[in-house]
Order: sequence, then C-alpha cells, then structure tokens
Amino acid sequence: MDSQVTTLYAEERQQAIAELVAQRGRLSVNALAEEYAVTTETVRRDLSALERAGVLRRVHGGAVPASALSALESKITDRDLTHADEKDRIAKAAVALLPPSGGSVLLDAGTTTARLAMMLPRDLRLTVVTNAVPIAARLAGSPSVNLHLLPGRVRSSTHAAVGEDTVEALGRLRADVAFLGTNGISREHGLSTADHTEAATKRAMVTSAHRVVVLLDSSKLGREHTVRFAELADVDVVVTDSGADRDQVGALRAAGVDVVVA
Repeated sequence: MDSQVTTLYAEERQQAIAELVAQRGRLSVNALAEEYAVTTETVRRDLSALERAGVLRRVHGGAVPASALSALESKITDRDLTHADEKDRIAKAAVALLPPSGGSVLLDAGTTTARLAMMLPRDLRLTVVTNAVPIAARLAGSPSVNLHLLPGRVRSSTHAAVGEDTVEALGRLRADVAFLGTNGISREHGLSTADHTEAATKRAMVTSAHRVVVLLDSSKLGREHTVRFAELADVDVVVTDSGADRDQVGALRAAGVDVVVA
C-alpha cells in the first residue's frame, strides 16, 4: 500500500477513535482494536499520537477524554488543599514501608494514598493493585509498575471502584502490603467510613494483605463514622502527622498498633 494512503487512513482512524472516546467517555485498547479491525499495537500507537496532541489521555488498558481526566484531577486537587503539608509528610514516611523490589501493594483510593503513588521510587519494581481511577491514571505510564485496576462501580465522590465485583476480585488476591485511608479511627470503633460500599471494599483490602498500613492526617484520630471496616487488631501500622493528639496516639499503641508520626 502507498505510504501516503497508509498515513491518510491512520489519520482518519485516529480522528474516529478520538470522537468515539469523547462520546463514550472511556474505551479499552481491545475494544478499539475490534472496532477498527486492527492490532492492539496499532491502537496503542494511535492512542500515543492522540495523547501527544492533547486530544485524550491514556489510562491503564485504554483511554479517556483529556477533559474528563482534567476534571477528575481538578476535584482531587481541591481535596488535596485540606491538610496538604501533613499529607505530604505522611506519604513520604510511608515510602519506607513499601515492600522490596518485586513485591506487591494494594493502594486504596484517597488523596494521601495518591501522594504515595506519586512518590514510588522509580528503581523499585512493584505490582500495584488499586481501586482508584486517579491513582491508576498517574501510574499507567510508569515502567517500574505492573499496574492492575480493580473492577467495579466508580463512585463520583471518591473516584473509587466499589461493589460486589471489586470485593470479589480482591478475594482472589494476596498482596504484601495494603495502604489504606480512613475517615475515622478510634480504639472503641476501629476504622470507619460513612459509606457501606466503600467499607466493604476497604474490608476486602484488609483481608487481602499480609500487612496493613493506614495513612491518615491527625484530624481523623478519635473520629467515628457509621460503618466499621476494620478493628485495630487488623492494622499493623498507622502513619499520621505531628499534630496528632498524644492520648490518641497512646491509645493506638496500647492496642498494639505501630504508630509512625511524620
């Protein structure tokens, strides 16, 4: 086939792909390959070209419209404004708790776990499993990360996959370390959150990990929410900031939890 004709066909296909992704919000590489009767390698080249042009953003296994991901990241940025410095210190301290190269981690949805994801050492090879769309989007291009995005219904408020499919998928896994967030933690009520589906997913993550590390800013110490997803006995380490109340930290340590104050 003449090279000019080949180029023209590629441009037409890429334009069609861009329009389809814009219409449907997200499409997988396999679905696009089937749609246009080309190989997955061809689709990946098309997506790379479209990403360079700023038309869409590549995510694990496919692509989303650039505008959709920008809006999503904007919401995450808004939430990051609360206790931002503390979350940075917590995430930095959590890096020391990562497993050795070749290990596996579960990353829960949340602004602090998202910061940890951005701090993963480039020379550390890890299998990362997450239910957080923003974390998956940020790690998708990392050559040292073997990334897996959990299935499920994505909540608009947290951008986290939750539900029966998520819990079922987690039930088949065993990770070295799970890094979780929580809305509250207390000696009496354990770790808790307000949503039943979020709680079920977090509970499954706790069960699916050899070691459980909870990342939380000090404002969440002593707080209790409707649904408990873990007891203190299920937690190995809590990483919090220097604003933590001494009595609350003491209560956690008395319950056998290792507390790291960043």
